[in-house]
Amino acid sequence: MNTPATSIPDQKRIGMVSLGCPKALVDSERILTRLRADGYAFAEDYAGADVVLVNTCGFLDSAKEESLAAIGEAIAENGRVIVTGCMGEEADAIRAAHPQVLAVTGAHQYEQVVEAVHTHAPPTQGPFVDLIPQPSENDIKLTPRHYSYLKISEGCNHSCAFCIIPQLRGKLASRRIDAVLREAEKLVAAGTRELLIISQDTSAYGVDIRHESRDWKGNPVRAHMTDLARELGGLRTPEGTPPWVSLHYVYPYPHVDQVIPLMADGLLTPYLDIPFQHASPKVLKLMKRPANEAKVLERLKSWRDICPDIAIRSSFVVGFPGETEEDFQYLLNWLEEAQLDRVGAFRFEPVEGASANALPDPVPEAIKEERYARIMEVTERISAAKLAAKVGRTLPVIIDEVGEPDEDGDIGATGRSQADAPQIDGAVYLRNVPASLAPGAIVNVTIEDSDAHDLYGVIAG
Repeated sequence: MNTPATSIPDQKRIGMVSLGCPKALVDSERILTRLRADGYAFAEDYAGADVVLVNTCGFLDSAKEESLAAIGEAIAENGRVIVTGCMGEEADAIRAAHPQVLAVTGAHQYEQVVEAVHTHAPPTQGPFVDLIPQPSENDIKLTPRHYSYLKISEGCNHSCAFCIIPQLRGKLASRRIDAVLREAEKLVAAGTRELLIISQDTSAYGVDIRHESRDWKGNPVRAHMTDLARELGGLRTPEGTPPWVSLHYVYPYPHVDQVIPLMADGLLTPYLDIPFQHASPKVLKLMKRPANEAKVLERLKSWRDICPDIAIRSSFVVGFPGETEEDFQYLLNWLEEAQLDRVGAFRFEPVEGASANALPDPVPEAIKEERYARIMEVTERISAAKLAAKVGRTLPVIIDEVGEPDEDGDIGATGRSQADAPQIDGAVYLRNVPASLAPGAIVNVTIEDSDAHDLYGVIAG
């Protein structure tokens, strides 16, 4: 009996556990894409894998603990494990905890990961290998079909006191703008309805390559955040509609002002993710933050004057060494005035290799907890008021999931407004949707209710 042309005898299978941020998820997609091109298939569970890849996070001690636990689980369930990602820079610590690992590589070291897989699970050599389609860079997606993360650069030039990203991922390395735009165009053509632009510092895109120009569709385009935003705003889906395009990890440099009119014109999603981290000038100086916060409140007001629907998300660190009650109260007062739409807060954790560890006046853990509870109380109250103001409005919502009919035959769905990034912000819960509704659809929803984080509504008639 002849072997069907679609199968490969003894094809090796790879398992993947991907931890950490969206940037790491993109790394996982690229590794799997390369491995598929080399003839590998993918396992849905530990038992079916010839080798398991664990893409780790190493930013905080809690993330390292999670990574070590994931490695331990993969070893227990499968036994053949290759480790990569940010914590891969600490190979000695990984091998001390789990000496059975087959190989350890660092962040975005794609070639080394593939070599390790080839060594420990050699690809099948046979007459069908050359017939395997060679996929483009982002053919394999670990996100749903309707949204995609688009990484525009790697690494970071800053030296923030609490961060070791430059040690883990190196200095800023921007991608060619024509390559970024080509990938974006392919993603949208393949069904992506929402592009989330990510990097370590999106505002600095192109600085390392002196904002070089490349030809794109007959015109020169600079490797610069504003040029990139403008070109992405010109993308269209196969149906002729603009996809949602949102900017993440944006430091508030002056040129950010130039993208706000694009949001007002509907070319960009009216959403900015800006990692402010604190507001007290003293704490910001201790943190070695790169951006000047002095006029941020004025700029927020200006942005809202230009684009009233703009949503600002940020994150803040509480309990940084040297943070006094006065500093923390300054932050709370600033948040009351800034009225940010989405806020995440983190208790300061010492990270091995970070300069903040040597700062005097550490904040006791009990005070960190108390301040964390206070900042969450303030930001939840602000969020609840902002969401309540949307009740009665009709908003565009992208559908992430459609449920099964209940006992009355009603079908519910979960989606997000343009103020909500996936798995980070809130959701919009819909009732009584048609059975034909599918993930990725963008529908107009009349908002009927709200709470501190989410909206509730029905598709507009």
